[in-house]
Amino acid sequence: MRPEREPWWCAGLRWSAAGPALVWRHPGHGERLSPLPPGRELAFTAGDRRRCVGVRRGGRHTPCPAGAEVPEAAVSAQCAACARLDRSHSVAADTMADDPRPYDVYLAWFGPGLVKVGITAAEREGVRLLEQAALSYALLGRGPLMAARRAEAVLGAALAVPDRFPYAAKRAARCPLPPQERRTAELAALHERARSLAGLPESLEVRAFAPVHHDAAFHLEGIRPGYGVVELAAGCTVAGRVVAVAGPDVYVETTDTGLLLVDARRLAGRPLLAAAPDARTTAAIRPAAPPPPPEALF
Repeated sequence: MRPEREPWWCAGLRWSAAGPALVWRHPGHGERLSPLPPGRELAFTAGDRRRCVGVRRGGRHTPCPAGAEVPEAAVSAQCAACARLDRSHSVAADTMADDPRPYDVYLAWFGPGLVKVGITAAEREGVRLLEQAALSYALLGRGPLMAARRAEAVLGAALAVPDRFPYAAKRAARCPLPPQERRTAELAALHERARSLAGLPESLEVRAFAPVHHDAAFHLEGIRPGYGVVELAAGCTVAGRVVAVAGPDVYVETTDTGLLLVDARRLAGRPLLAAAPDARTTAAIRPAAPPPPPEALF
């Protein structure tokens, strides 16, 4: 197929300080972004083939050399080879030990009982927390990569703070939106305990408690219980207006099926054809899962 006849392929959702945007790629025309502010019309029909999105590192995109197809229902839009390459360059990989950049250690709040520790490059200025759909967070400290890793491990061992949760639990905990006062209080208590630990590396510059809330960035006041979750498949259509975006989740108000959640991770790798704003939504819809009991998280 000649490049000019290739469709634009969705590469998923990308966060920046300016907000969320869908990423589009074309072999002959490069990359473009479609911002997703509240009120924007989002109407598409999913194409019939889903392929690997390749690897993006340091702002550069490397296409999948095999042009591999990925399963329609998979959360990840990477083939096994590209996923391995991606993981080998992550901050969790031992190959990154000589990274000279400073790293932040953060405490992220996703819901009651859902507070995790993590690290991110300081130059990203909190974008990682937007990608993860953290409702609130606070920096614990900043330092070299190995010091940040050590601090993450100390919190996990001394305070039993995990470094991940099931995504479904994070999604379910954001509706209804917990008040900022509760988030602030729980983060403050954990931050105080963490900064007093004797095992924190000396090269980690511990920060004063300063919570950051993502209410304005996500617009979650626009979502309500009882929304449906879109099950994407080739040929299905979704049409409505964007209400809120949290991490990879796009909430869309439709005229025929009510409020829906579209997981942008499942859009990645697909050609999406434009549909009329008043098109009928034909995608299969499943009810949103209720929040799991706390004991099911561990």
